[in-house]
Amino acid sequence: MDFTLNDDRRMLSETLERFLADNYDIEKRHGFAMQEDGFSSDMWQQFAELGIIGAMFDEASGGFGGEGADLMVVFEALGKHLVIEPFLATLLGGTVLSQVDGHKALLEGAISGEAFLALAHGEPSSRYELSTVTTKAKQSADNWEISGDKSVVLGGGSATHLIVSARTSGDADDEAGISCFLVEKTDNVVIRNYSTLDGYGAAEISFEKAKGILIGKEDKGFDLIETAYAAGITAISSEALGTMTVATDLTVEYTKQRKQFGVPIGKFQALQHRMADMLIELEQLRSSIINAAGNLKSERNLREREASGCKYLVGTIGRQIAEESIQIHGGMGMTWEYAVGHFAKHIIMIDHVFGDTDHHLERYIALGRK
Repeated sequence: MDFTLNDDRRMLSETLERFLADNYDIEKRHGFAMQEDGFSSDMWQQFAELGIIGAMFDEASGGFGGEGADLMVVFEALGKHLVIEPFLATLLGGTVLSQVDGHKALLEGAISGEAFLALAHGEPSSRYELSTVTTKAKQSADNWEISGDKSVVLGGGSATHLIVSARTSGDADDEAGISCFLVEKTDNVVIRNYSTLDGYGAAEISFEKAKGILIGKEDKGFDLIETAYAAGITAISSEALGTMTVATDLTVEYTKQRKQFGVPIGKFQALQHRMADMLIELEQLRSSIINAAGNLKSERNLREREASGCKYLVGTIGRQIAEESIQIHGGMGMTWEYAVGHFAKHIIMIDHVFGDTDHHLERYIALGRK
């Protein structure tokens, strides 16, 4: 199997890497995070003009990519610079919409940077189980009314359009009976916006008889959400790879400069072994991401199993690299002024997005039995 990038993806990678190197250092990133929406609207428009948002979606949705390899290229580069613009939120919401007819205009608006999408699915009591939905949707005349609470909605505070999961039938943990709705912000939607520990935007959202437009078929929303989360896992795993790569590079560079007993600490064999282990684990993770990305359009059981296996490795390898980076740097590794601490925080937080190591190990085993 040939894992090299084709010409289009190589050009996309080089364009994005060059743009971020020129415009997105750690100090600018901190400044963007302090803006009202938690990111830079100007940068988002520039990403749209470069075609970076469009690379996440296929031609039928108004984009020009949409394959697992496209997500890898985009999100690995974003991870190297801790980009906080709402790429992941747009991918999740857009992937739900792209699976049904009638929403191409909204998708094109998101790809052009004019509309902001967010998928409101997780709930305070659901933890990582996608099928646990207690938010209710009831049909009233020609409208649907949504009532319930959603938690840690990525990009929820800045979204112009919310894609909301709600139960239209069945019990709280049933896969069947979940539907998806397009909900606009009104007085019936209360949003508490905040930043996560690693500086990314999220929100707690409450709905009280908020009007919603049904997306797709009633009671058939679980497959839409699961497919979106599979894409999300591929994307955030690639982002984690980029973040871990920079953390490792910063650590290796530090050992070449920091001296003890008159020699650089990188000369010490014990540290050389630890850094070699970091590099080996990075290559293992890259292989797993390639596998997950390559199976993103495969049948459901294979797709989900490879996604869970990849996410498990992100958590285990990420913890090792974050800990080694901080320990080798010493106390300065956790100072605000030094970049490696911010990369380490993002690596650790990624483990808890879409399910941690314990969740995905159990899921990987369960899927293997089917």
